[in-house]
Amino acid sequence: MKTPNKHAAWLLAGWIAAGAAWGQVKVEDAWARATVQGQKATGAFMKITAPQATRLVSVVTPVAGVAEIHEMKMDNGVMKMRALPEGLDLPANKSVELKPGSYHLMLMDLKAPLMKDSSVALTLTFKDAKGVETKQQVSLPVTSTMPAKQIPGHADHKH
Repeated sequence: MKTPNKHAAWLLAGWIAAGAAWGQVKVEDAWARATVQGQKATGAFMKITAPQATRLVSVVTPVAGVAEIHEMKMDNGVMKMRALPEGLDLPANKSVELKPGSYHLMLMDLKAPLMKDSSVALTLTFKDAKGVETKQQVSLPVTSTMPAKQIPGHADHKH
């Protein structure tokens, strides 16, 4: 008699695990820009793809006193940067690129320089259309420049 219940429990567990994996936001090509001694801010960049309409609402990291979602854009011929306190919309199944000169994460009040070839831990908080928040931890490599595979036209470049 207990066997059908056991199978049902395993089946339910599988569905729950599949649902959790389905709902996971995909973070790719993430990196943070290295800093020099005395520099108090830097940027973090990545491609984010959500399986359903979602919003990136916050970022925290142990390496910075303040971490914010920012946007840079031209306004009457002047490049302006501003925080996005309401977060960044992530349309369903569309990659949103956080890159230099555009959307990015600002890490400010750095507690120490970010050295090339180290890594930075971030916790990203997402909110779906129903208002449910999920947190996702990512580790970003620290580099002095954008990784070559992310530079347009360099993905298949060989030396």
